[in-house]
Amino acid sequence: MWDFLRAGGFFMIPLVLISIVGLAFIIERGLALRWGRVIPPDVEDAVENWQPGRITELRRLCQEQPSTLSRLVLVAADHLPRSREENVDSIQTHARHEVLKLERGLVILEIVVGIAPLLGLVGAIHGLITLFANLGDVGVTDHAQLAKGISEALNTTLMGLVIAIPSLTAWSYFNKKVESLSVEMETLCDKFLHRQYHTKHKS
Repeated sequence: MWDFLRAGGFFMIPLVLISIVGLAFIIERGLALRWGRVIPPDVEDAVENWQPGRITELRRLCQEQPSTLSRLVLVAADHLPRSREENVDSIQTHARHEVLKLERGLVILEIVVGIAPLLGLVGAIHGLITLFANLGDVGVTDHAQLAKGISEALNTTLMGLVIAIPSLTAWSYFNKKVESLSVEMETLCDKFLHRQYHTKHKS
């Protein structure tokens, strides 16, 4: 492995650093976007089965289990004295901020996906230029050595792709997961508001 990295030359250094950054954000987002952390089962069940008049219990549960869903439910509970339209607008405003928090770090993965293969290509081109410049001075006398030089020059291209492929996979997966979480939280908040204002309207 060390020989592979050393053969890539200077450009392997930023590629290794990029791979470390990408891996760190993949792990961090993987932990942060766990379903149970964003939408705790207890809070989800409480919202699903909530009955008007038990708002204090729901507030306490949301405060005991802080999460994205909990914060949105607390916003909805705080604005219950207002009209449904005002409450929905308030939830939507807070939801946009919460989604931005969930998407934090994904832009870094997107940058890694774009930079890694390009940097690998630059490293390969630089290696080939250096190789052929040397061949122009001494001539082609050893075809095996030439093949080895080309192989080493392509190491950075391979490294860039090895970094970009899992980063792209993780970026796509996390984006889809944020979308799924957002839809689920929107559904739960809508049920909560519908039950509250439907009951208030009937009374």
